[in-house]
Amino acid sequence: MCYVCKYVCAGFGQAVGHCAMQYVSKWSPNTCRVRKGSTALISTQETPGRNFAETFPVEVSLKIFSQLDVQSLCVAAMTCKLWYSIINGSDHLWKTHCLMVRALCQRDIDRDRGSGHSWKVTLVRNYQKGRVKRQWLRGTFSHIRCAEELPDKSMCDLDTETWGEILQAELER
Repeated sequence: MCYVCKYVCAGFGQAVGHCAMQYVSKWSPNTCRVRKGSTALISTQETPGRNFAETFPVEVSLKIFSQLDVQSLCVAAMTCKLWYSIINGSDHLWKTHCLMVRALCQRDIDRDRGSGHSWKVTLVRNYQKGRVKRQWLRGTFSHIRCAEELPDKSMCDLDTETWGEILQAELER
């Protein structure tokens, strides 16, 4: 049984013989319905599904999904329509990751949020920038002698203040 399933089962006082996350059942229109931005699970059968999102309340599914990193969250959203509706219907899942990126790209994220973008859109727009900035500030590319030596995805559109921070960090090394 995986860590997440142990956590969920402990919280509900239920025991599961195997990790429910290993099984993903196919989505059917009888198992999921989205209403006004919130997801409601509706089951027409009394038999439990093999998909934990069909078995547990949405709040538990959100707790499980909140343990995932950004890339895993995006992959999970592509797993089935039920997971997609739960993940994309929860701005809180994206907000947590977006606030971590905000530590590096505060101006960009504040500008996007001020423009009315959702947390998910803001994260998607700024995730690569935050990743590249973090690598530059850590000195990952300090040994590079010419542009041809730069690895793929080591550059992106950054503002002048960001490049100033990177240059200052390089000068201090």
